[in-house]
Amino acid sequence: MSTADTPTPSAEAATGGSEGFQRVTALLAELGHPHAPRWLGVPARTSQEAADALGILVGQVAKSVIFKRKADEAAVLVVASGDRRVDEKKVAALVGPVGRADAAFVKARTGFSIGGVSPLGHAEKLVTLIDDQLFRFHEVWAAAGHPNGVFMLTPQQLASLTGAPVVDVVQA
Repeated sequence: MSTADTPTPSAEAATGGSEGFQRVTALLAELGHPHAPRWLGVPARTSQEAADALGILVGQVAKSVIFKRKADEAAVLVVASGDRRVDEKKVAALVGPVGRADAAFVKARTGFSIGGVSPLGHAEKLVTLIDDQLFRFHEVWAAAGHPNGVFMLTPQQLASLTGAPVVDVVQA
């Protein structure tokens, strides 16, 4: 059989049928985002794994960190540069006291598993903050609903797509 006869995998097969990846892909297309998500051949559950797979700096990874607000159990999403550590005290000063969120909470509130939480397309409305350190870069990469899915955007596009405030929420 020649390569011309080799069947091309469907988008669903290439993404493992990931509903989250498909949801983010459809949402970005609907919003007119110029860069379609990419499916990586390897999972990128950490900022370092994503940077290695994409050949970019760790700081260019727009990592999603989910907290649980103590007052009302609202999900708080912080999108931060992959080379920075989120400062819970700074987050709490903006949204009220927060605690760690477990995998079940993250999945229920976002619709995504840890390691693939996109900054948009969540199961429910989240309190979202974008760290200003992402603006050190012209382009950044965010998770697209699955550990193997990523998409490129500028920090300005991230702020526009999410409608989230840009604030200082990382450790010095």
